Amino acid sequence: MSTITITAADVNKLRTLTGAGMMDCKKALVEAEGDFDLAIENLRKKGQKVAANRSDRESTEGAAIAVVNADKTSAVAITLNCETDFVGKNEGFVKLATELANQALHFDTKEAFLASDFNGITVAEKLIEQTGVIGEKIEIASFERLSGAFVGSYIHAGNKIATLVALSAKVDGADEAARNVAMQAAAMNPIALNEAGVDADVIAKEIEIAKDLLRQEGKPEAMLENISKGKIQRFYKDNTLVNQDYIKDGSMSVAAYVRTVDGGLSVTGFKRVALG
Repeated sequence: MSTITITAADVNKLRTLTGAGMMDCKKALVEAEGDFDLAIENLRKKGQKVAANRSDRESTEGAAIAVVNADKTSAVAITLNCETDFVGKNEGFVKLATELANQALHFDTKEAFLASDFNGITVAEKLIEQTGVIGEKIEIASFERLSGAFVGSYIHAGNKIATLVALSAKVDGADEAARNVAMQAAAMNPIALNEAGVDADVIAKEIEIAKDLLRQEGKPEAMLENISKGKIQRFYKDNTLVNQDYIKDGSMSVAAYVRTVDGGLSVTGFKRVALG
């Protein structure tokens, strides 16, 4: 039997380091015979207690991953978030994020994905386990699905942004076109696919801002409506994916670019996930 004496100060110190409960800390120290490193390791293996202490921590680093199914008709993009860039860039962390994204491909909702089996435990439990092992808050912050006649993806360097794009048909050149448009969505962060996707409240606010600016310029009230409509068209051009200038050729819009691949081709949807 061990003769190691575990003091209240020792227990409090371990509690401060891990956020685990007092009794759990005392038990861990007794089992580890006073070895703090071993006690922390044992608590982390249990995961839940360490994770609880980190529930309010910022997890703005990590890895954004996009995965497309074999026939290019369905895809998912997720972010596996952590607290530090050091962990987010770790090869093992990115590997886990990719494995989770491949599993997410089979589920329609984040909730169903988190409840699914991952090597004998649920995905949610795996995240708690990894929080304990790594010592940082780990979570699936973003989960987006997209389906279409043809779906492509793009992951920005460093796994900071992942995007999905759906096209109206599977044609020659669709793979490159979808990737190029997905790259556009990553770089330009559009708020919607087209005019129809912009919330009416956003448009109303933009119109009011435009009118206020025009009044400050001394424009007569009778002209405000028509001029503000022109400014809204500019807003659509800057902020909706298909109307944006194509980043690889500013002489045409994204919609015009995909028509150069096939005259009847169009972009039918996109999703974007990003860290931070």
